[in-house]
Amino acid sequence: MIEVVDNPGAARYEILVDGRIAGFAQYRLRPGKITFTHTEIRDEFEGQGLGGRLVSTALDGSRAAALEVAPLCSFVAGYIQRHPEYRDLVDENYREFVSSSTDEP
Repeated sequence: MIEVVDNPGAARYEILVDGRIAGFAQYRLRPGKITFTHTEIRDEFEGQGLGGRLVSTALDGSRAAALEVAPLCSFVAGYIQRHPEYRDLVDENYREFVSSSTDEP
């Protein structure tokens, strides 16, 4: 079983596979904003799409909590770049991190 949980005590979203932590997305929370700083999937779980599932759930949680996103983590920024439905979450000061070469100036 795969599940993604927010672990506020550790300031990260975690993805669990059969109860084992397979990876996490570290964040800093400020009023009205969540800054994603690092995402990691353990080696034995790579290549299974868990990173994308982790980040999409974290972004959905951010949307539900009405938080602006600062994607300092390159994995999160790349995910948003490939999934433009999340770009509206990005704080305007960080939009350059998620724009693609096909975006209008």
